[in-house]
Amino acid sequence: MDINFELYKVFYYVASAMSFSAASDKLYISQSAVSQSIKVLEEKMSCQLFFRNTKKVKLTKEGEILYRHIEQAFNFIKSGERAIEEMHSLKQGEIRIAASDTICKYYLMPHFKEFNSAYPNIRIKVINRTSPKCIELLRNGSVDFSVINVPERLVHSNMSIERTKALRDVFIAGSNYAELKDRELSLKELAQYPMLVLEKNTITREYYDRMMELHGVDITPEVDLGSVDVLIDMARIGLGIAFVPEFCINNELQKQDVFVLKIKEKIPERYMGIITHNNIPLPIAASKFIQLLR
Repeated sequence: MDINFELYKVFYYVASAMSFSAASDKLYISQSAVSQSIKVLEEKMSCQLFFRNTKKVKLTKEGEILYRHIEQAFNFIKSGERAIEEMHSLKQGEIRIAASDTICKYYLMPHFKEFNSAYPNIRIKVINRTSPKCIELLRNGSVDFSVINVPERLVHSNMSIERTKALRDVFIAGSNYAELKDRELSLKELAQYPMLVLEKNTITREYYDRMMELHGVDITPEVDLGSVDVLIDMARIGLGIAFVPEFCINNELQKQDVFVLKIKEKIPERYMGIITHNNIPLPIAASKFIQLLR
């Protein structure tokens, strides 16, 4: 049976108020249009739905059965509308973010706290991966957006990047290399010392390798790891010189556990940023979080 939903809508309002005129007022249509809709519905269902007289309207047995089902359906629709309304008012929902461990710990953590304080019923789901993997997760639609170390080139044309924070990378060492503290070193001179860097297939490592190549320096790292925190710890205990983002070593600098080496060559700034998918609409909650990062 193929019946226009609008006919059920008219039936619902008439049956709810037991009045054709009240339904007319609710639906902003004429009373004759209400009567015509009910007549068409009765014809399609091959039964009478209302007893009509000049004073009142009453449901027939068939009308009562239909109303029980239609009322339930309308209640489900209203529940759905409320759920959407609540999501739009940020009373419930979820945001899905991809970011590296380092970006989560040293950049996003205060924003997680601020967002949770403002919208305590919005769940924050974080997937920790390297920046290239975070881009892949976004491409597959597994996350709403990713926060990454911005690559020099983005190969996915259907994505957009917004830079949010400038990054300065530094070489650090611990007390075992105290003799280097007041010296100005060239990148080539660093080849004399064990080098600690992030593993390959990360944007930071690609940046490091490209910088060394541009200056004609060939250094085989002593250690390459997936964790900036471990690189800092290794530098602190004297296992080598580590290449890390400066904003990750505030505590170690305050405690004087490590120091920043003076390098002759200029190390260019790079950026962290938000990457979004042009073909996937951002949920309102995700948009609110991005506003915090801006």
